[in-house]
Amino acid sequence: MKKLSNNDTDSGTLRMQVFKEIEQAILNGYFSPGENLTEIKLSKELGVSRTPVREALHQLELEGLVKNVPNKGAVVIGISEKDIDDMYTIRMRIEGLAARWAAEQITDEEIEELKDVVELQEFYVSKNDPIQVWNLDSKFHEIIYNSCRSRPLKNTLSNFHHFIQRAREASIKSGSRAEDAVKEHREILDAIAAHDGQRAEALAAEHIIKAKENLLKITYDKKSPRL
Repeated sequence: MKKLSNNDTDSGTLRMQVFKEIEQAILNGYFSPGENLTEIKLSKELGVSRTPVREALHQLELEGLVKNVPNKGAVVIGISEKDIDDMYTIRMRIEGLAARWAAEQITDEEIEELKDVVELQEFYVSKNDPIQVWNLDSKFHEIIYNSCRSRPLKNTLSNFHHFIQRAREASIKSGSRAEDAVKEHREILDAIAAHDGQRAEALAAEHIIKAKENLLKITYDKKSPRL
């Protein structure tokens, strides 16, 4: 985690920075499930007072990422494999809806943005660079979520993307998944650009199904990294 500063004149901003740093550390595996998080340790590591750390831990408990245990303090819960499975299952149901609505309401400028992302992904696939493909994956979905013009749907899917980022990264970097995912992105893009909501919905749902199948495959492969 990076050092922050108590000198931030906006205490709300500092609290949010502390929260985001600890949240990201949990989601990225810097802190493991079962690990004890103390205010003193975190405040030293982040270079801030204990007050914003205490408030951040409270918010993380509300999100279900930590649990306060008597005589131990905050203990990391993190994201379990069941959580990930549930999120993918829910995404399978509603990601298609976002693509359908995007196809109906997307602007020409947003279509061009989507094209640029897919073309860059195709370039990095040709260079055998799955890390860059992964870096652009969130951008592809973000454009679709924005162009669906539904704030509740966008917030729901964006949160899922955020919480399962390690699982998504592990999946897209495995085998030929990066290449397959980009091909699926191209098909979704073509359907959205043609304003074919029905096809966009079907392709987006199939994309999530394939991503989940790949994730299950690497999860149960003993040689794959722990999510």
